[in-house]
Amino acid sequence: MAADPPQFPKPGATPFLPYGRQAIDEDDIAAVTAVLRGDWLTQGPTVTRFEQAFAQAVGARQAVACANGTAALHLACMALDLRPGDAVVVPSVTFLATANAARYCGAEVAFADVDAETGLMGRPHAEAAIARAKARGWRVRALAPVHLAGQAADMDALADAAADHGLAIIEDACHAVGSRRATRAGELVAIGACDRSAMACFSFHPVKTIAAGEGGMVTTNDDGLALALRRFVSHGMVRDAAAFQDRDSALAASGGANPWYYEMPEPGYNYRLTDIHAALGLSQLGKLDRFARRRAEMVARYDERLAHLAPAIRPAGRSGGEPAWHLYVALIDFAALGMDRAAAMARLRDLGVGTQVHYIPVHRQPYYRARYGDLDLPGADGWYRACLSLPLFPAMTDGDVDRVVAALKRLTGA
Repeated sequence: MAADPPQFPKPGATPFLPYGRQAIDEDDIAAVTAVLRGDWLTQGPTVTRFEQAFAQAVGARQAVACANGTAALHLACMALDLRPGDAVVVPSVTFLATANAARYCGAEVAFADVDAETGLMGRPHAEAAIARAKARGWRVRALAPVHLAGQAADMDALADAAADHGLAIIEDACHAVGSRRATRAGELVAIGACDRSAMACFSFHPVKTIAAGEGGMVTTNDDGLALALRRFVSHGMVRDAAAFQDRDSALAASGGANPWYYEMPEPGYNYRLTDIHAALGLSQLGKLDRFARRRAEMVARYDERLAHLAPAIRPAGRSGGEPAWHLYVALIDFAALGMDRAAAMARLRDLGVGTQVHYIPVHRQPYYRARYGDLDLPGADGWYRACLSLPLFPAMTDGDVDRVVAALKRLTGA
């Protein structure tokens, strides 16, 4: 999911806390420098090592690196061969990319509502969206649940729904690097293991749990999907002699493939990840557990201290499991504070606290309203009305959390 505009302190203001920030150490810089001093800046061995390490970290058979999280989502839709007339169920509370990836393939987007407390799509929301899509005459092909802020959607229930309707699942896990979901049996499974999905898509944007500058990854346990992902990530080219169609051009007199030869059965994109970005991502991956623990500690501290400001300001609902928190979202009754959200954000900014809104429901966007008309999704609208993301990144101290809460307390007049 894409970046938000950078936040800068006002001159002379209290040291500013943005809502998110990367944590880069000297070993990260050394890893990137080593690539810069080497022979491969792109399409080299560091990308392969990053893919292998990431697959191992989440327990998936295959991981395919790409340029960013949006590319990951688009590649997943292409690998499923989504086409015009098809539809993908997408929760409206997400970044634009989840929906846009389906449209890049010509497929329609069946927007689903979410729980107003967690922002997550559940099975009833998905079922309602499937019914609306079928009423429009669309072929529903896939569900795209979003693991918002690091919290996992109920994959067991959604997978049951997908099975009942013959659908594939693409997990939008761009917020959930390092998260583990609780299964129906009470076990914890890493997001990205794809035990109940076809593919899972990740982002390594600087505000995410680990950073690569820009970067994405798709995990899968399906070797056929992995092969398609690898083809589409690099212009649709194939170099496997067994797959060549123009045998006369492909093969040398010896019977082997000409060393320069490749074919493009269908177009792909230049969605490759560079070795420079992969080096940073690989270095950061080694710190994932530490980063996730620190984020969890700060979330617990926020939860404890915000309890005193309820009901005007309270933590978003919890879905269980062990999230590797990307965002800390508070739900705020702005009317009770006597100000709108813009005024509250401005006052917090003056106090050195950066905030953001995740997200404007995508069904409200002019493009989608023009295409599908106005939709009644009260859970998404309720989430949007109240949500505000507070600062959360590993370099924050406990005192920083307390400073944010103190600033929020000033909004309440307490």
